[in-house]
Amino acid sequence: MSPRRLADLPGIDAIELKALMKPGVADPDRRDEHPEVDAVAMEAFGLTLDDAEATALPADWPEHLRDLHRRSPAELVEAFEAEGWDVTDARRKPLRTLPLFALPLALAARGVAGTLPFVAEPDHPETDWGASLKAEAGRFRKR
Repeated sequence: MSPRRLADLPGIDAIELKALMKPGVADPDRRDEHPEVDAVAMEAFGLTLDDAEATALPADWPEHLRDLHRRSPAELVEAFEAEGWDVTDARRKPLRTLPLFALPLALAARGVAGTLPFVAEPDHPETDWGASLKAEAGRFRKR
C-alpha cells in the first residue's frame, strides 16, 4: 500500500501554496498572525495547533515521534515515512508547513487526538481476464 500524503488532506495544499507566496505563514513563531493555519488544521485533523500542543502524549509514544518541534524537516520526513506518511511535495522536498502540522498529524494518525478524513481506496475495476485468453486461444487454433 502506498503511503498517504499530507498534501492530499483537506486544505493542506492551499495553505502550502500560500506559504510559498508568504513564507511567514509556515513560521511556527508567527502562527498567531495567520488564523487560516488553525482553520486548516481543524479541517484536516479535527484539532487546532494549540489543542495538539495541549494533548498529553501517551507513555508508549514512539521515540521517532518525540520532540517533533525540535526536528529538522529532513528528520520529520524520515519519522513520518516510518509511519506510512509522505510529507513531501511533488519535488520530494519537505512541505513548508510540515513543522506546523507534524504534531497534529502524528496525534491524529496514531488515534491519540483529532481525526483524519476517511479516504477510500480507489476501486480496482474487475477485468474479464479469461475473455482475452479465450480469444487468443481461438486465434491460435485457426493457424
